[in-house]
Amino acid sequence: MKIWQADFYRSPQQDASTKVFWDLLICDPNLDLKYEASCPQSQANSTWLASQIQEVGEKPDVIQVFRPQSLSLIEQAGNNLGIKVEPTRRTTALKKWLQEKQYPIALDKPPPMPLPENLWGQEWRLATLPAGDIVDIFGDRPIPILDMPDYCLPINLGLASTVKIPGIVIYGGRQSMRLARWFQEVRPVEINYIAGAPDGFVLEAGLIDRWVVVTFEDKEVAAAAQNYQQRKQESKGLHFLLIQPDDSGMTYSGFWLLRDE
Repeated sequence: MKIWQADFYRSPQQDASTKVFWDLLICDPNLDLKYEASCPQSQANSTWLASQIQEVGEKPDVIQVFRPQSLSLIEQAGNNLGIKVEPTRRTTALKKWLQEKQYPIALDKPPPMPLPENLWGQEWRLATLPAGDIVDIFGDRPIPILDMPDYCLPINLGLASTVKIPGIVIYGGRQSMRLARWFQEVRPVEINYIAGAPDGFVLEAGLIDRWVVVTFEDKEVAAAAQNYQQRKQESKGLHFLLIQPDDSGMTYSGFWLLRDE
């Protein structure tokens, strides 16, 4: 699959006339391809974008976009050209290039929203799995929602098989599949422990969305949560989310391998 990563945003540079320009940057995941173009703000539209995308060369299968302000126009251009546009935070090559050019890549994020009440699970717990067992346990299981992208596989991160991968297990009861579908729709990115009053776990999802998964005030749970965060450092940010109806281990509703940005 041919993938490009693209950003289309107001230029941090201004010319002597102080006109506002928009910069288009397109690259591939290996930075073998780099394409740049600029236009006055009055021309910053999907028609101009589509013409520039065609200038790059043979069109890709997917264009990945991380900036919410870029998404709508690039989606329109992609639709006109028959190219799928994927909103994702995982645009490592593009962000590296933007940083080298001293372009802003930090995004304003809203405060985390509470999980919808009709989706609350019955129980939850912290767990760990040996890195070497994850693919064997979940890879061939008939799990309705299974998300194990290649960039998250332990072997591709160079993790030893004995490294403990931390995760969160949610028992959803009758709501298990509904909860799993909701997580899949919001596109999980990572889950972090946030100390506060109360403490909790916050899901980073989509491009800038944030959700409170669970909260707690128990000191022992807080200590376990801190350990979870420490284990993520040892696993190069790799962690998981597992949703199942109960603790029987017989049925799983959803499993996601996640990695900190």
